[in-house]
Amino acid sequence: MRQLLRNTNFTFIVGAVLVFIVVQALISLGVLNAYWQGIIFWGAAITMVSLGLNLIYGFNGQFSLGQFGFYAIGAYASADITFRWVRSDPSALVVVIFGSILALVFMLGISAFLRRFYGVATLTKFLFNFLAAVLGFFLAVQFVNPAIGQAVYRALNGLPTGISQQIVFFLALVGGATLAGIVSYLFGIPVLELGSDYFGIATLGFTIIIKVLLDNTDTILPFPEMKGARGMVGIPKWTTWPWVFLCFMAVVLVMRNLLHSSTGRAILSVREDERAAELMGIDTASQKILAFVVGSVFAGLAGAIRAHDLAFLHPTMFGFLPSFNPLIIIVFGGLGSMTGTVITGFFWIFLLEGLLRLYLPEGFENWRFVVYPLVLLIMMLLRPQGLMGRYEIAFLRRPLPPLRVKGTPPAQEATPKAGEVAA
Repeated sequence: MRQLLRNTNFTFIVGAVLVFIVVQALISLGVLNAYWQGIIFWGAAITMVSLGLNLIYGFNGQFSLGQFGFYAIGAYASADITFRWVRSDPSALVVVIFGSILALVFMLGISAFLRRFYGVATLTKFLFNFLAAVLGFFLAVQFVNPAIGQAVYRALNGLPTGISQQIVFFLALVGGATLAGIVSYLFGIPVLELGSDYFGIATLGFTIIIKVLLDNTDTILPFPEMKGARGMVGIPKWTTWPWVFLCFMAVVLVMRNLLHSSTGRAILSVREDERAAELMGIDTASQKILAFVVGSVFAGLAGAIRAHDLAFLHPTMFGFLPSFNPLIIIVFGGLGSMTGTVITGFFWIFLLEGLLRLYLPEGFENWRFVVYPLVLLIMMLLRPQGLMGRYEIAFLRRPLPPLRVKGTPPAQEATPKAGEVAA
């Protein structure tokens, strides 16, 4: 038993299961009302977005302000899937899922083809991949949906209502996250060639473009159900604590395992010294795009969770000022610290949207955009590394490599004790 308790994996799993059981029990007993459930769900969603940004900025060193753009893509895409589904229209589900599959297949083929040539221009890569993605979704709209759309609807509707709803919701989450990843890949091909500061400006511009498009989804874009600047209503309220917990844990585990892999070390090397990484043979462009796409997928998944919790979406939720929230969270928590991001993300929402709204005078929330920069200024002066610095809990730290004792054969090398990790 003592050995199990020293095992960081076992301890983390037990702790996570206990958190899930306690929160679920509080919800089932009515201790947590709908307001505080929403705070917990929002805290999980914003933390997922912030973890993605920390991967891009804190671990890979690419300053980005575009996470809320991908957050919006995941929210609206998933909401459109379920909105149409409950109205007996499977077209959005079929187009997003099968269009994404076809687009990914075509883009992988294009990438394999272009690797045969040396010195392919960045704009050429972007153009070929963009055409591949457009072709995939065009085929899904023109051929796949008319051919199998109703068959898919009948097949899923033939299942018990609860099961079919959970399957559709799962596909909506996957579809929103995948679409955000595809858009981020296409956007990242040309833009990641820019330096970090210019990349940040470009990503901010991307967020503004997405917000303007959302304002005009019923005019410029052919999505009248999204209602443009009036806001999208009628989204099924399907987000539950088990879904929030599973998605949040998936983000944490994927990011943790990615950072502990050889690919993760390559991602970190770009942050430390991009030129040195190139000299060591690391394809820095690929590592930048990988971190950017994975972080954007996290944001898209969070958007899908948030959309089905609120059951309402409005373009102002993804505007210029809200897009700074993930950046504030990772700066407070500590760049390059997953632990700091998780703690600060939940604390940020609990404090600003929970305690301050309930216990401070009405109208105080209007001062938040004065308080934010002041607190950030104080943080940068007193503790520029953030509240947690680069501290990680034991489960999230990188394990020490096996230690070789001088004079001992490799078979008798000393290894770290169970649970021993790097500081």
